Amino acid sequence: MGAPADYILFGAFDRHNLGDLLFPHLLSRWLAPARCCCAGLVARDLRPQGGHRVRAIRELARAWGPRPARLIVAGGELLDCPAWEAALMLQPPACAADLIARLDGDPPARDRWAAHQLGGGDRAPYLPSPSLFQPPARLFCQALGGVTLARRDGALGAEVLAKLAQADWLSVRDEITRQWLAGQGMPAILVPDSAVLIAELCGDLLHRHGRRGAPARLRRELAQGYLALQFSADFGDDATLDVLAAQLRPLLRSRGLGLVLFRAGAAPWHDDLAVYRRLMARLPGLPMRLFRGRHLWALAALLAGARAFCGSSLHGRILATAFGVPGLTLVADPERMSKQRAYLQTWHLGSERLIPPA
Repeated sequence: MGAPADYILFGAFDRHNLGDLLFPHLLSRWLAPARCCCAGLVARDLRPQGGHRVRAIRELARAWGPRPARLIVAGGELLDCPAWEAALMLQPPACAADLIARLDGDPPARDRWAAHQLGGGDRAPYLPSPSLFQPPARLFCQALGGVTLARRDGALGAEVLAKLAQADWLSVRDEITRQWLAGQGMPAILVPDSAVLIAELCGDLLHRHGRRGAPARLRRELAQGYLALQFSADFGDDATLDVLAAQLRPLLRSRGLGLVLFRAGAAPWHDDLAVYRRLMARLPGLPMRLFRGRHLWALAALLAGARAFCGSSLHGRILATAFGVPGLTLVADPERMSKQRAYLQTWHLGSERLIPPA
């Protein structure tokens, strides 16, 4: 294993998503000069996309041996992520679509498949049990979210509470999650998402990538400035795209802005380039770019250089705010509390835009 790590950082670092790629950078710099290693549910190497080499948590625990372990769950909407969804988001998009078609209506088969994929039967696998390590690890939970816990299966909630009861430190990032845990007798500290510290902790990486490559080229080509736009595939029906196009057209023309569409996440259930192309076809004659890059620091530099941000990504909004870029969050369902709405309301960020369902 090389030099032993002082901390194990655990999270959804094993898939492409803006916030999850960012968390281990933030925590490792925050904890420096302590040494950190990264673990997820499966082994992946996301260094080509600005992430980390990630070890599978169960394999890491077996190799760790008897020395004490300090395990930090590094952030994100992990408390209410069931095994089926966790395993699906680790698949290639085409495979995920096939699995949903075959298994989504058969919960027992779904659960068996997820347990096989993840190497264990945890209902909430992105919250690891300290007992994976022997002796049991010390567990620190940093700025976690679980907005839908009240709507999830009771067995999942019970497992979450049992694991959190073993934690040495528990902080959450929104008031909805804090209130649900408090109602179950589980106190938690309320803190902002760790991504608010990106400029302070990772400013050197951000500036290095912002001065070159695609982000710098965009600033040259769209010299009047650009709106950075992102939204998940949930917004991809024709009626919603028509609404977005109708609202974007006069805004961009009146401000003289270009439009840059980018993906904050390429894992299943995240963003889809084909949907972006359908929106662009509705906006002929406007200066637009489809940003295909997936590297973490290129995406961060893209946001830092924008005149404004609009999107459904919570971390797109958090990073834009950290860079002083005005932001607007897209919310598809005005009747349901989401992680985006919970976070914005907790920290009084405001500026939601509800896209009515078709």
